[in-house]
Amino acid sequence: MSVIIKEIDNNDKSLKKAFVKFPIKDLYKDSPYYVPSLILDELGTLDTKKNPAFDFCEMQLFLAYKNNKIVGRIGAVINHRANEIWAKKQGRFTFVDFIDDNEVVDALFAAAEKWLKSKGMETIIGPLGFTDLDPEGLLIQGYDQVSTMATKYSYPYYVTQIERLGFVKDADWREFRIPVPSEIPERHQRIANMIAQRYGLKLLKFESFKQITPYVTKVFKCLNEAYKPLYGFSSLTQRQIDHYVKMYVPLLRWDVVQIIIKEETDEVVGFGISMPSLSDALIKSRGKLFPFGWFHLLRALKGKKNKVVDLLIMGILPEYQGKGLNAMIFCDFIPSAHKCGFKFAESNPELEMNNKMVSLWDGFDAENHKMRRAYIKDIK
Repeated sequence: MSVIIKEIDNNDKSLKKAFVKFPIKDLYKDSPYYVPSLILDELGTLDTKKNPAFDFCEMQLFLAYKNNKIVGRIGAVINHRANEIWAKKQGRFTFVDFIDDNEVVDALFAAAEKWLKSKGMETIIGPLGFTDLDPEGLLIQGYDQVSTMATKYSYPYYVTQIERLGFVKDADWREFRIPVPSEIPERHQRIANMIAQRYGLKLLKFESFKQITPYVTKVFKCLNEAYKPLYGFSSLTQRQIDHYVKMYVPLLRWDVVQIIIKEETDEVVGFGISMPSLSDALIKSRGKLFPFGWFHLLRALKGKKNKVVDLLIMGILPEYQGKGLNAMIFCDFIPSAHKCGFKFAESNPELEMNNKMVSLWDGFDAENHKMRRAYIKDIK
């Protein structure tokens, strides 16, 4: 039987739920490396009313069926803000999963490309989400490694299938696994003390959401400036900032959050935000918060047995980059991570071309254990 493609109407909650559940229930049900997202979070991301990215993005979702069974999915996205900033007519593919079947893959990508062309797009890139804080890149190395909450796992055949369609490399990201040092390197301590004095900087620590509230918007302002030159980035709006604060701040562990300010102005000039790894908890929950998913997540966040911390995001204002602010962050992070019982840190994907980020791990015995790739193709 030939492949049938269904275009999902935005108001069709049943098909949206099937779209979200396909990789969890079927494709990756036996994979020990796949980390499912919470189903409720995924549905919220696809909701045009709940996700503020829809203020400047369009999206169309597709499901592939064969023998009356779902065998693949893909989303087509246009980020109009990013296209305006980077002067491109570019569409994105996202939420892409499929069985290893040429006919299925051909039909899925043909549907996404046809929709994007109808909107005037000239190239298609991906996998990328709505914004830079969504999962980015297709796994091309590290298939025997457990994913993080912020990334997507994929089987090795995805690369073969996508390249078969004529997609080529556009950008790569690296991920690192870093053993937490037993003590602060002397070099970092020396640099941290020197730059704090030279630039009048102070590292802030928090014990509650109430304490950090005055700095939340300042942190995102710093993020927007720090990430402005990076691949495909578009600045976060206030509605997006409020959305991400609501989603992620309640999950933070204050021990491993660092914010650096310039004391004279109270301006945030750099930050490092980490949280306990939720990978094992999400695997056990299978994407469900109830009846027991919440217990696994709570234990991972607050318990003492979690040995892995995820380095969610780090940002430093452009004028302070290369001056050693990372040393200030590490000088607090290392003893704090030890106190929490963490033995390893997992970095988020870091652009291969972003040498300043990649060089952060020099001297830390870091292992580049995963790589991801964004692909591009002309569809004019």
